[in-house]
Amino acid sequence: MTLRELRNEYPKLDKLCLSVEKMEKLAVAFSGGVDSTFLIKIAKECLGDSTIAITVNAPYIAGWEIDEAKALTSSIDVRHQFIELGISDTILNNPVDRCYKCKKIVFSKIIEFAANEGFSSVADGSNADDKKDYRPGMKALDELRVKSPLLENDITKEEIRTWSKALSLETWDKPPYACLLTRLPYNTIVDFKSLEMIERAEKTIIDMGIRAIRVRKHEDIARLEIGKDEMHKIFDLELMSNIAKVLKTIGFEYVTLDMGGYTMGSFNRTIEKGV
Repeated sequence: MTLRELRNEYPKLDKLCLSVEKMEKLAVAFSGGVDSTFLIKIAKECLGDSTIAITVNAPYIAGWEIDEAKALTSSIDVRHQFIELGISDTILNNPVDRCYKCKKIVFSKIIEFAANEGFSSVADGSNADDKKDYRPGMKALDELRVKSPLLENDITKEEIRTWSKALSLETWDKPPYACLLTRLPYNTIVDFKSLEMIERAEKTIIDMGIRAIRVRKHEDIARLEIGKDEMHKIFDLELMSNIAKVLKTIGFEYVTLDMGGYTMGSFNRTIEKGV
C-alpha cells in the first residue's frame, strides 16, 4: 500500500503525517530499529529531501546494527550522516541513570550537527509503549526539546509494525534491540572487552537462527534471554552445545539460559528491588 492509502484508512496515521509535515526540516535520530525506520520513512514521504537520518556510532552500538542502518536508509533513499562518539566518563560505571546521561550527550551532539546542516527540528522514535518501562532517557529528550512524533500521537508498537508491513519496510517484524550497555548490570565498570564479547555472542546466536536475543553479562557468566516466540528453538541439544562452545571460546566461563525468556529492561528489576 502507499502512504496516501494508509492515511485515508487510518486517521491516527494521517494525524502523525500532518504533525511531521509541520516540522518542515526534520532530522531523525536513526538506529535502524522498527520505530526509527518507520519514522524516517514517514518523514521522507512527507518532507522529501527536507529530512535527514543521523546515526551515532559508538563502542556500545553493535557493528551489525550500523551496517543494517546504512542499508535501510539506502533502500528508503534518504540522506544519512554519522556521528562518531566514545564512551563518556559519566557512564563508565554504568549508573542507574546511565540512559539519561547518555541521551543528554548523544542528542546534544545530534542537535548541534542537525543545526549546522540547516535542520530546525530533531525527532526520535519513542512510541506510546515506551511509557510503560523505566526510561530515564525520556527526561533528557524533554529537556533538550527533542520531538517524539510517534509518542506524541499515541502510536503504539503494534501499529508501527502493522503500518511498516503495509509500507513494505523489512523492519516490520524486527525484534527490539538496545545498546550493549543494557547487557551489563548497573554500577558495573564498562570495558571494551565486555562489549566486544557481548556483541560477538549475540551475533553468533542471531546467525544460528535466533533473532530475539539478549546476552546479559554477569562477570564470567553469559545469561541468555530469548524472545518467548523463539524459546522453543533453543531446546535443541546440538544448538545448545554449539552456542555454549562458541560463547566459551569468546571468553565466557559459563553459559546459562534465563527460563523467563527475554524481558525488556530486565536489569531494571534490580532498581525496583532497591539493589
